[in-house]
Amino acid sequence: MVTAPNPAPKGRLVSRVVVAAPASGAGKTTVAVGLMAALRKAGHVVAGFKVGPDYIDPGFHALATGRPGRNLDPMLSGEERIAPLFQHGAAGADVAIVEGVMGLYDGALGTEGFSSTAHVAKLLRAPVVLVVDASAAGRSVGAVVQGFVAYDPEVRIVGVILNKVGSDRHETEVRAGVAPTGVPVLGVLRRDARLTVPSRHLGLIPAPEQQSQAEQAVTAAAELVHQGVDLDAIITAAHSAPHHTSAAWTPSSPTEVRGVRPVIAVAGGPVFSFRYTETVELLEAAGAEVVTFDPLADRLPEATAGLYLGGGFPELHAEALSANVELRDQVAAEIASGLPVIAECAGLLYLCRELDGHPMTAVLPATAQMTSRLTLGYRTAVAATSTAFYDEGRRVRGHEFHRTTITPSTKELAPAWYLPSGPEGITLPHVHASYLHVHWTATPDVPARFVAAARNR
Repeated sequence: MVTAPNPAPKGRLVSRVVVAAPASGAGKTTVAVGLMAALRKAGHVVAGFKVGPDYIDPGFHALATGRPGRNLDPMLSGEERIAPLFQHGAAGADVAIVEGVMGLYDGALGTEGFSSTAHVAKLLRAPVVLVVDASAAGRSVGAVVQGFVAYDPEVRIVGVILNKVGSDRHETEVRAGVAPTGVPVLGVLRRDARLTVPSRHLGLIPAPEQQSQAEQAVTAAAELVHQGVDLDAIITAAHSAPHHTSAAWTPSSPTEVRGVRPVIAVAGGPVFSFRYTETVELLEAAGAEVVTFDPLADRLPEATAGLYLGGGFPELHAEALSANVELRDQVAAEIASGLPVIAECAGLLYLCRELDGHPMTAVLPATAQMTSRLTLGYRTAVAATSTAFYDEGRRVRGHEFHRTTITPSTKELAPAWYLPSGPEGITLPHVHASYLHVHWTATPDVPARFVAAARNR
């Protein structure tokens, strides 16, 4: 029986463990989500985190924990904010599960593992549990484990979970290979068809788009982990994290908040589900009243003074988005009258004249369409044009992840950013629209300026 301890004393990071793997596809998400849900069912208050800029996995973390899913990304937020952001996100919890990204030591290209799972584990001084796909190997799994243990002595791998094991005989063989490494096997998971979550061109389908299936997958993962993983050993591993104190990050505003609380409308629903939890927290800290609405069915909230259009999959809902003509006309009219807007990726597409032939809001003189080319990676960007939110020359780090492209109908446009590849995005004095996703924890003045623009509209 797993008993739930009390949360960590104020200032001290809670018990924590990082779930990592040798490579993508090993089953990190299944194990991490299953651990979160199983530990919650056992009475723990669980905080879930994802390494890197991923928006989809935190949605499953939220279902598993009943708390907001959060990201830890040194590239986007800065190394110095990782422990404080963790402390903020884990407030009130007694254990935290941090799901890694890609392979344990894989980070930003051209760096020595910067923003990798190992990097974050070291910043948090957190032990690592390695999930190994054993489906196509036997004793050789031991060599994989030994290699990962030896690669970086500062990364403390405290256990292994063997995934996709085919039979009792297979399990015996794999365990025999791992035994000489001295790393304990904390669990063995068999293949389970219930864990198949539908995917598409950018990975798994977000939980908000398939709520019932997502909940079933979380339940199945919890059952699989409960049956196959030693939860007491996981808690012991989490408790083994050394004491580490850090002041929690707080979503404060760099400017004094005065006057009325302007309504910032934040697009949500199944289309616009990509945004960081801290985005809303920072807008509220800057004095906004944040109201979420669904562009598939709703109008803008009453008294909207600013509009945030985040990321998602509008290309798969273009016809339905286009069908809400009343909202499209309302958005266009409000922006024409000076409504301040920040649009990232999906938001950029929604502001174009059309998306794959379906009329959008026509705020920007450009068309958008799906392509077969994936644009993916971290970007260092320089603001190309001064707007209400950024001054020309401002340097930020962001992330791109899309298979669409936009085609401007005129060259006389003010770009949002200069990237190494050239200008990107489109701006108006009160509109900043681009493909780049930015984590505002590194630029808290941006939401403050956004709210100020909304207040002064």
